[in-house]
Amino acid sequence: MDLEQRVHGHFKASIETKEKSAEHLTAPIAIAAERIVTSLLNGGKVLSCGNGGSAGDAQHFSSELLNRFERERPSLPAIALTTDSSTLTSIANDYSYNEVFSKQVLALGQAGDILLAISTSGNSANVIEAIHAAHDREMFVVSLTGRDGGDMASIRHDKDVEIRVPSEVTARIQEVHLLIIHCLCDLIDHQLFGGE
Repeated sequence: MDLEQRVHGHFKASIETKEKSAEHLTAPIAIAAERIVTSLLNGGKVLSCGNGGSAGDAQHFSSELLNRFERERPSLPAIALTTDSSTLTSIANDYSYNEVFSKQVLALGQAGDILLAISTSGNSANVIEAIHAAHDREMFVVSLTGRDGGDMASIRHDKDVEIRVPSEVTARIQEVHLLIIHCLCDLIDHQLFGGE
């Protein structure tokens, strides 16, 4: 297989995963957007977390809310828990890497806030601990996962929303996670500010 065929294969696999995701994920994405909007209208905020590429996704989502997505509008309250290197390293050093997000959720989260928890496998221990902390704070959780949902699927509360990409391939899951984030941003803006 030459390089161009290999590239074409990646595009084809990505398109197929997105088409399959469109069949299964439109309802949970819409429900998640409604939950986030309700939280924002009630004075809440969105905390987001993940590791590696998922940390980048958490930051991407937060920046789209805080700054803007595709239109001029007021800033919306969102915090990526992945960005403060002093906080992350002090918690990891003094306690455990598994607590780097949960300690921040316990400090910053309030009842009615949203935790956007991102893990392609659904098994990231520090994201799972953040979910437990969010539940302790009576927050709602929106989880972005893949594969079989991992351990995150088994700790979901009734009002939480799981958006699980139907794929086993990390790259494909991450590609769809980015599209989900853009869908959420669009739906949030549409519900809060109307129009196109």
